[in-house]
Amino acid sequence: MLKALLLQAVVILAVAAMFGALSGSRGALSALAGGAAYFLPNLLFVLRLRMAIVTRQAGAVGFLVGEAAKLFAVIALLFFLPRMIEVHWPAVIAGLFAVLFVNLFALLLKT
Repeated sequence: MLKALLLQAVVILAVAAMFGALSGSRGALSALAGGAAYFLPNLLFVLRLRMAIVTRQAGAVGFLVGEAAKLFAVIALLFFLPRMIEVHWPAVIAGLFAVLFVNLFALLLKT
């Protein structure tokens, strides 16, 4: 799980660099924000899941509640994002999709 998070962080930085070169600092910041809107709740979910495993309190209900909270946090961050910064929407969507697809590629690389 931690390798997938590291891969997500690298991909976010790569997409931000690409949009920084294409559309300037606004595009780079928007790509970072779009990727972070998924990365940060995912990071908290992974840390919570690791704590539950260490304390032997992991269960299906806790996993589902954590996943629901993560998705709610992603939606909330994306909702408030335009109120915090001036967004470049193609960069936000590219950053978000890049982080989402990293999970698929991480699974493919693991098998």
